[in-house]
Amino acid sequence: MSYSARFFTLALCAAASAASAVNAQQPQPSPSKPQPKKAASKSAPAAAAPEVDPMAEVRRTTAISLITSLADDARTFRDPTLRARVQARAADALWETEKESARTLFRRAWDEAEAADAENDRRVEEEKRRQTKERGSFSIQLPPSLRSEVLRLAAKRERELGEEFLARMEASKKEELANAATSAPDANVEKQGGGGTQQRRPDPNEAPTAAAKRLGLAIQLLEDGDVERAIQFADPALSQVHMPALEFLARLRPKNAKAADERYAALVQRAVLDPSADANTVSLLASYIFTPALYVTFTADAGSNSNSWGRNIPAPSDISPQLRAAYFRTAAAILLRPIPPPDQDRSSSGRAGWYLVIARLLPLFDQYAPDKSAPLRARLAALIPDTPERARGTNHSSLTRGLVPEDPNRDRIQETLSRLGEAKTSEERDGVYVDAVFNAVRQKDPRVEEFFNKIEDADLRKRLRAYIDFEAAERAVRDKDVAGALRLARTGSLTPIQRTWALTETSKLLAKDEPGRSLEILEEALTEAKRIDDASPERASALVAIATQFYELDRPRAWEVMLEVVKASDSAEGRFSGEDGTLSVRFQSKNSTIMSSSSVQSFDLQGIFSKLAREDLTRAVELARGFGGESPRAVATLAVARAVLEKKQAN
Repeated sequence: MSYSARFFTLALCAAASAASAVNAQQPQPSPSKPQPKKAASKSAPAAAAPEVDPMAEVRRTTAISLITSLADDARTFRDPTLRARVQARAADALWETEKESARTLFRRAWDEAEAADAENDRRVEEEKRRQTKERGSFSIQLPPSLRSEVLRLAAKRERELGEEFLARMEASKKEELANAATSAPDANVEKQGGGGTQQRRPDPNEAPTAAAKRLGLAIQLLEDGDVERAIQFADPALSQVHMPALEFLARLRPKNAKAADERYAALVQRAVLDPSADANTVSLLASYIFTPALYVTFTADAGSNSNSWGRNIPAPSDISPQLRAAYFRTAAAILLRPIPPPDQDRSSSGRAGWYLVIARLLPLFDQYAPDKSAPLRARLAALIPDTPERARGTNHSSLTRGLVPEDPNRDRIQETLSRLGEAKTSEERDGVYVDAVFNAVRQKDPRVEEFFNKIEDADLRKRLRAYIDFEAAERAVRDKDVAGALRLARTGSLTPIQRTWALTETSKLLAKDEPGRSLEILEEALTEAKRIDDASPERASALVAIATQFYELDRPRAWEVMLEVVKASDSAEGRFSGEDGTLSVRFQSKNSTIMSSSSVQSFDLQGIFSKLAREDLTRAVELARGFGGESPRAVATLAVARAVLEKKQAN
């Protein structure tokens, strides 16, 4: 038996003795002598003294012991990311009761995070060089900034501790930059013939790694309500125009418009002086004023990129005329710069993108800065020879996206089908019908199946069906359409994890009004989950969701299913983390890739273990200790301890 388990058992025994002693000391009325009746009082009865729970202190002490032991164990975890995260979260959980111990844990977590971030950055750079060497470009999913995670938790708890970590991060970054200047060549410098060099424009949709991490944390702090700290942390990363910088400012503005406008004005002023600023710089800067949650950029081959972090977020109505005028002056100055020869154009937009940005923004110039419109139209005409004919038409959706309301009478299906006359191969015709299916689904047109059946490539048809069915299942759950969700869960082209999720969510919709039927569907979900491969982490995630719903309907069954979760987690051999549960669906064709991913909290261990701990702490502790994997064991243990230590417990 481990120290934690022995301590917990002894504590329970002591508490039981204490409770008995308390009861024994309470005066008892004598059975042989009746108690005198008290005169009735007209005043309100005195409030009863609150009951003292003799086990409360035992539970609190046990929770602290669990966290402390976990934090010590975390120092030996194999995964450096997990070492840093667990110690930081342990510190956060202990803060209200053990501040000095929590500070020590935060500093230990920071040291682990520094080492883990350095290793992750090294691997990213290696992968960048490999991809660049093989295909001339790279696309990498950045790892999480562990120092940012630790800093976020620490700064919320104590300003001074956050300042300490912020200073250490800045010192580390200066050292990294100094080392980079004498080691690897700059990834943004392209070698030219004759020994010369020319600066390559960075991708405007991405920030440099350090800035991206800083702005990501700043946005998290904004969401937590710590606006002052968010601004302080973001400021050093607001010197360049890129999508993360504009997103931070757009998110900041509803909370502090003055601070956001000042920083945007400075960004506009820097842009006009920056020789690397190009058409995409202008397009991104426009978003702050006109499309705060939508960012549109263009490529040299007349392609477009649209990124959004929110839906239906209106343009701010209180932008000052002076700030708007400053933007249009800068935009015109950049867009009217001399056109470089094609072989010297290193802009992110290229000439075709330059044309498209002017075409997109010209109506805004006509409205707010008409004195700049004529020279911009002349520049537009000069760029026509460098722009593909297909991109010059008014049907290019990116030219109006976010700026012009969608025409409710527009028949996108017919527009799509009109392309069939240009399709010369079965592959091209299939592409048209794929688009027709998507448009028919959006418009709820009954011809969806007709368009499906006209796709000749059976594999393409199957992949499209899987994507469309899962999106439909998500929509049915969101709209509380029980019949539709059940139909898709039972007959749709869903994967086992998707099917299990749909059944579990449908059970949740019925739990209040039809608990019996809800239980039947949950049993169906359990059967489906057991079809998932034993070694897949998806099996564990699905079982967690089922146990979470069983807790509301049948507590004993919830405990039983959680034993299955432990087995499934161990069978997954470290691939089930116990948190960050998601459902993803992807459709890829020759001309496009569409991917959707959503977070699913019911796949995570935190919620179910918080509930189990409030019902039976001893049993929940033993269940958490049963996980062989370091990550699920840590997540479960922290959830159990937090359930005890949090002052406001969920029902």
